[in-house]
Amino acid sequence: MLERVLIKDLAAREDGPVTVSGWVEKVRDQKFVQFVVLRDESGAVQLVNGGVLREADPENPRSDILVPRTLTISELTHGSFVTVTGELQHNERVKLGGVEIQIDEITVVTKALPENPVADDSNIDVRLDWRFLDLRRPEQNLVFRVQTTFLHALRQVWVDRGFIEIQTPKLMASASESRAELFEVEYFEGKAFLAQSPQFFKQMAQAAGFGGIFEVGPAFRADPSFTSRHATEFTSIDAEMSWVESHEDVMNLHEELMVAGLTAVKEKHGEEISKLFGVEIEVPARPFPRIPLAEAKEIVKAEGYEVPRADADMDPEGERRIAAHVREKYGHDFVFLTDYAASIRPFYHMLNAEDPSLTKSYDLIYRGTEISTGAQREHRVELLEEQAKAKGMDPAELSFYLDFFRYGVPTHGGFGMGLNRVLMLMLHQPSIRETTYLFRGPNRLLP
Repeated sequence: MLERVLIKDLAAREDGPVTVSGWVEKVRDQKFVQFVVLRDESGAVQLVNGGVLREADPENPRSDILVPRTLTISELTHGSFVTVTGELQHNERVKLGGVEIQIDEITVVTKALPENPVADDSNIDVRLDWRFLDLRRPEQNLVFRVQTTFLHALRQVWVDRGFIEIQTPKLMASASESRAELFEVEYFEGKAFLAQSPQFFKQMAQAAGFGGIFEVGPAFRADPSFTSRHATEFTSIDAEMSWVESHEDVMNLHEELMVAGLTAVKEKHGEEISKLFGVEIEVPARPFPRIPLAEAKEIVKAEGYEVPRADADMDPEGERRIAAHVREKYGHDFVFLTDYAASIRPFYHMLNAEDPSLTKSYDLIYRGTEISTGAQREHRVELLEEQAKAKGMDPAELSFYLDFFRYGVPTHGGFGMGLNRVLMLMLHQPSIRETTYLFRGPNRLLP
């Protein structure tokens, strides 16, 4: 048998014998001719007519022995995996890629059940129940190719800057930020917690002399939210770097990464994203707009919406309102909200020396939704202890963390960003359930 060819590579091949493999997506059984749409991981192609249909020997399913069957193409079930050998022909009248294959032989490798549990109009819960079938859709396939391209572009920036990739543990002896959203698990004779973020370990790398570091890995939040942007397990993109003068250095890195990621996605997938999602990828101009949080609240108030609590973070409606303002005024999909109050930030954020009620921190808003929090960190142990106490925390419980700062640590800062949210917003999807390989939420642990 000829070596298998990916469907995406057919257009570049000359007419002649070819073998492809994939899933049966559609069968059209007309009076004088039969058509099959076959899809593999790279694309779809039209097959024409028929020859000998074969399938694996049911008595010996692991063997390569194939036995002739008297089945017709019309009996192929949706989702069956088949291997096809035939004649590749270029035909500009064929809408599906401008090529088709005249079938000589079809081998049914695995036959799908006739009733598919997922239909085009199935709701999100049904599709998540049968996620492996849902992921066969071209749109879903594209989501994860976009993810791959986006992350590769970010890694290229980090590597070019000399950053080191690390993998931090997800089992912790104590809380990294707050016990309120921690999953507690049994750990031999004691208890452990699933990490909310790699925050403490990112900072440990600064004390260790690593300089710039990054990690792409899972994070866990015991948050019983059912919104379109929350999950109990998500992929976190984290970076931390030494020798920063302020959180402005962190924002500059963040901008560079987002521009690189969106540029790569637009160049590699822009046409396909436009076709499947009806979305044009926009590469943002630098610098991104920056607005202090208090000023942002005044802006949305002047435009008719008041954030419910003056001493709180910007709420989702406020995020949407300030994003709309920025889009109208600056033509930009991103905005940094800066200068958050110390009362609503973690104890390890550095305070503004000119106004200690504020922190040197930011949130990054993308198309009306917060995707990231970043800051310059406090590197002086005596101030960290004071700030922890001010938050009602016991420094003794943070001893392993505070020890990082007792033996010399440079000024540093970094951010954490939710990958699934970024993809959701980039592709204009209604929920991170669409941009998470296997979603985990308060009522979903399967598949």
